[in-house]
Amino acid sequence: MTEAERIIITPDDDTPGGTEESVSGSSEHPAAVRRRRITVLIGVAAFAYLLDLLSKIWVVTSLENHAPISVLGHYLRFDAIRNAGAAFGLGQGMTIVFTLIAAGVIVVIARLSRRLYSVPWAIALGLLLGGAFGNLTDRVFRAPGGFQGRVVDFIAPAHFAVFNLADSAITCGGVLIVLLSFRGIDPDGTRHRD
Repeated sequence: MTEAERIIITPDDDTPGGTEESVSGSSEHPAAVRRRRITVLIGVAAFAYLLDLLSKIWVVTSLENHAPISVLGHYLRFDAIRNAGAAFGLGQGMTIVFTLIAAGVIVVIARLSRRLYSVPWAIALGLLLGGAFGNLTDRVFRAPGGFQGRVVDFIAPAHFAVFNLADSAITCGGVLIVLLSFRGIDPDGTRHRD
């Protein structure tokens, strides 16, 4: 069993975060464990958000209204576009709906964080939160404004839609949540025994 599995798997007792005591041998209070997991969530979210924000600042100042930059021949380019829709350019006329969805995701993550005892879940939710904030920032502050701003996308793989780092964070967080759910691991650190 790997170290990550020992941390994730909760023993048969019903205490949230019960693995912390079994792994480290300490009798650390569950609230302290949860605070550390929330710190991980916030740290990952802040990192994802700042990386997305800085990349979009670079794109707007250096790449917009210029020729695309070839990164890996014709397989990958950086090409600045403004996207009024969702990921992959879907739903172009529904910008306000996507703004509300992003705000809803942020509220759901805030509610889930109250029972968060799992580091992998903290990372997954942090990626979702950082990505949602990244694209929500564009929706609120970019032209035309009023919660209808266009998201800056720039990563353009061949034969695929153009996306940004916020989209990547959301996708990675979503995939991690699916994997955790498939393995039966809940945000509170317990494991389903089906």
